Amino acid sequence: MNTRPLGILGLHHVAAICTDYRRSRAFYVDALGLRVVAETWREASASWKLDLELGGAYRLELFWFASAPARPDAPEAAGLRHLAFEVEDPEREKAALEARGIPVEPIRTDPLTGKRYTFFKDPDGLPLELYER
Repeated sequence: MNTRPLGILGLHHVAAICTDYRRSRAFYVDALGLRVVAETWREASASWKLDLELGGAYRLELFWFASAPARPDAPEAAGLRHLAFEVEDPEREKAALEARGIPVEPIRTDPLTGKRYTFFKDPDGLPLELYER
């Protein structure tokens, strides 16, 4: 078993999917005071993506889809979407996880940022992401 520590540098963002975009936006922005960094209507998926900043260092990505299914495991469903860990090299960290017997999805590139990323799951099925710094 590979015992090299993973190169996780910190928490990159937390993403959640809401069922009522206006209500959730008001809650996070007006009630909690998170700062809007970007608000994007994503035509291809007919969905909203709201990037919020907290404490000057952390991001919450709030998504809304018109017909998000309930889940424990559907990727675009209401509730916590995933936790993302910032890494220098997603491919190296993917290999390190796989060496530990953890299945990891293929590396993809984020069309909005050009950064590489991949997903894997914790023992309870919670989606986790490695996201390029």
